[in-house]
Formats: sequence, structure tokens, C-alpha cells
Amino acid sequence: MMEVAGPWTEVFEGSERTDASGRAETLLGSSTLTLAPLVADPPSVRRSQPILITSNRTKGEESFSSSSVPSIPNPFPELSSPPVLISSLPPQSNDKHLIKVYGEDSHSRSVWVAPRATAREVCHMLVQTAHCSDQENWALLELHPALGLERCLEDHEVVLQVQATWSLKGDTRLVFRKNYAKYEFFRKPTLFFPECMISDSADVSKGMTSSELIQDLLKSGTCPEIQGFLQVKESSRKSWKKVYFFLRRSGLYCSNKGSSKEPRHLQYVADLEDLNVYTVVNGRKLYGAPLDFTFCIKPSRNPVRTQDLRILCADNEQTRTCWTSAFRLFKYGKQLQCNYQLSKSAAKLKPQSREGTRLTDGKSKSEASLVAMDFSGKAGGRVIQNPTEAQSAEREEGQAWRRREALRCSLPNLNSGARPTSIHKSQPWFHGGVSRKEAQRLIEKQGLVDGMFLIRESQQHAQCFVLSLCYKLKTKHYLVIPCEDGGRKYFTMDDGVTLFIDLLQLVEFHQINKGILPVCLKHPCVCVAL
Repeated sequence: MMEVAGPWTEVFEGSERTDASGRAETLLGSSTLTLAPLVADPPSVRRSQPILITSNRTKGEESFSSSSVPSIPNPFPELSSPPVLISSLPPQSNDKHLIKVYGEDSHSRSVWVAPRATAREVCHMLVQTAHCSDQENWALLELHPALGLERCLEDHEVVLQVQATWSLKGDTRLVFRKNYAKYEFFRKPTLFFPECMISDSADVSKGMTSSELIQDLLKSGTCPEIQGFLQVKESSRKSWKKVYFFLRRSGLYCSNKGSSKEPRHLQYVADLEDLNVYTVVNGRKLYGAPLDFTFCIKPSRNPVRTQDLRILCADNEQTRTCWTSAFRLFKYGKQLQCNYQLSKSAAKLKPQSREGTRLTDGKSKSEASLVAMDFSGKAGGRVIQNPTEAQSAEREEGQAWRRREALRCSLPNLNSGARPTSIHKSQPWFHGGVSRKEAQRLIEKQGLVDGMFLIRESQQHAQCFVLSLCYKLKTKHYLVIPCEDGGRKYFTMDDGVTLFIDLLQLVEFHQINKGILPVCLKHPCVCVAL
């Protein structure tokens, strides 16, 4: 006889089993398998033969045995613990979720966040864990490396809800990065919304100029209607077509007859409520774009698929920025204005920030408090009101400052090893031997705002450096040339008129004085490491 452990016995042909009277009974049959119960009634359990009760049964096995097999009494009731109700167990904690955030050096950091944590809250958490110097101007970006798409999450967006729209097999990631241009269109609206792109139908109030209209609309949390030509990648084809588009509160439209805006010529393209706008990186290589100023729109609730992308290309950076900013304003409206006000109020509470506290007009407190003074008269100092005279005084002060520094450096007791000429290598704004194109890309990633800068080694001129500076949404490059004067080595950008003993001194000077630059150096382009 062969038995299988459990409440049943497997009995095969030619086997025997013993009945209750102790007789052996041969079971005849062909190839059938018979399951006979071991016991018909609950037997009396002998205390001298303990029965092993396994405690690691699954839920399904317990329900099966309890419904099909008689219960076996516990042989040791005095040793058993009282029953534990499942409802009395503490529930598993689902208050935190683990997300992974990448820095610009491709290293990541895992962070536990609440289910309703916003992008702003996650940024503040990363600022504290990464020991960043300032609290503001940070952003969380959604990056799709394979498709070359990236967008800055709005401060109020819930991070876990954004992640829920991603494909499980994709390479989408969150990136922690500086972004000074997130609300720059509130500070300089006329730069971001040129008059030529504002639709005539938006000017409902007569007698109001374009700049006044933009200011009024932005204060109310909306945006003027935008119009203009964009190049569109045709579906299932590699060619691009130039189409006239209109962006309104009701959605995105295109004209099928030139630039006509008559209703019978307008074709509905997309609803702004269900769209996200992305900047396209390396659009020429990935999508065959005619220019580098590419962006795309896609449904926000679906995973990213190539067939869902609508790739658009503008003629210049200002046009692309205008379209992407208008998309954000039309979609979120008053919420963006609230985010901006919250960002300003938070910045005012942190005057010790290295970048300085931001004011309404985009200037720092230290910069706004500087005025041109004239102390040449006998009656004391006076404030210079004439702008031309103020610029002349600024140049004279810069040259006088340079002469004082040159005199200080020529003193015999100067410790020449205190500030070596290679001190710039330890500064966050120095980026080594990056190319001109990569320097422009670094500045674009952190925001095309006036005063964003970095210094790099020149690839065309030996022992020279290049100052890359953003001004009016464009990156300008200034050659820094080494020269000698009185047996000492200096650096200059204006053919020797103003000399600097090292690059650090050059940066410190131009953070206060414009010199030959169109704007003072304000925001160093730094790489974030988590």
C-alpha cells in the first residue's frame, strides 16, 4: 500500500489497505485511481502521539481544508496563543513612495515622497539632501532620452501622477536641474511675446498698446492669442511643411489657406487641456528638422509613442520660446501666476541666497540698491541722473579699479601663491574645454535669461578662454585673451584697456560692472550633482 501525506490516501491497483477490523483487503481494478478518506469521523487523538500542525499554509489551502476536511483538535491547548484577528494587524504603510531622480552628471538619488507630493516639494527636498547653496530656481524635469524630449514640471504638478503616465518599458526619468527661465516671461513679457506674433483678434480693447495688453493679460493669469508660421513634420513622411498656426484659449488651430484666419479656413488641431509641450533636443538628427528650434506637443495622459508626437519647428529661439510659453499659460492659466507669486515670496524670505533675492523686475536687491554717484565736488556726493553720464562714470570707475588692482599686485610683499592663475578651475562657472555648441546647450538647459554665463577654454586659440553670456534669448561669446604688462600676465576682453590678474577677478568685476558686456554677469551656469 502507498499513501500520500494529507487527509487523503492514494490507492492503486493491487495494493492493500487495512479496514477498521484490522483485515487486509485487496483492491481490484484496472488503471483507475481511487481517493479514499483516511477517516470517516473525527478520531480520538492520543495525547502521547502529538500531531504536527504546519503553520505556513497559504490562504487558499486553509479555506480548502476548513471547508472539506473535519477540523483536528489541538493536542496542546495550554501552549497555544490566543487567535489573532487579521483586522487587528497594523495596515501596511503606503504613505511614502520611492522615486529616482537624476542629476546632470548621470548619477541618481532615491527619495521617499508622499503620494500627493508636488514638483516644488520634491525640489526643496533634493535641495536639502544635496546641500545646495540656494533654495530657489531649481526644477524637476521629465526627460525622454531616446526621443529627445524634455519638459519642466510645473511647481503644482503631482510627481507620482506624472510618473503614472510613463511606459514601463521606456527610459523616461526625472532630472534635477537649475532653471532660471521658468517664470521669466512674467518679468519681461515683451521679450517673450513679440508684437508680430500677437493675433489681432486678441486686441479687444481699442487704444491699448501691445505691451500694455500683454502686461494686463499676464496679470490676470492668461495670455494673448499667438499666430505665426511653423514647420510641421508630416505623418509617415520625412518631409516638413510650413503651416500657419493660431493658438487660442479654445485650442490650437491651423489654416488650410495661407495665413487666413477665417473660420471656414481654420482646422482644429488639438485641445490644450490634454496636451504637454516638450522641447526637442537634437531635433535635426532624430527627426530631420530643418532648424534647431524644435518642440513638440503630445497627449498628457498617454505613454509617449512616436505616432502621437506632433513635431513643430520655429525659425528662431524667440519664436519657439513664445509658443511654448503660450502653451503653458493657456493650459494652466491662473495657476502659473500663483506659482510665480509663491516663488517670489519664498525668495524674499531667503536674502542670504548666493544668487540674491529676486525682485519684481528681475533684479537682485544688491543690484537694485546701486546708484551712480559723483564725489568730485566740494559739497559732497550727488546721484548721477543722466544715463550717459552714469555710463561714463562706470567706465572711469572700472579703469580706476583696474589701476588700483595693478598697483596692489605690483607690491613686493604680495603673496603670489595666494591666488594662482588656475583658481578658475575650482569655480562652478568654469566648464573646461566644452565646445561652443555644448556651451550654448548648457545655457539653454538652465534658462535663457539675461546674465546667465559660463567660461570655457577656447578650442581655436591656444591659452585663451571664452566667456559665453546669454542676452535677449541669445548666447554671445567673448574671447578672453592673455597678455603681459610690466612682466606680469593678465587677462583682457577689451584689447588691454581693462586687465585682470585671473579669471575669478574678471568675473567678480563684471558681476558689478558691465564693461564691454551688454549686461552684468548674474547667474553662473552650474552642473548639479546629486
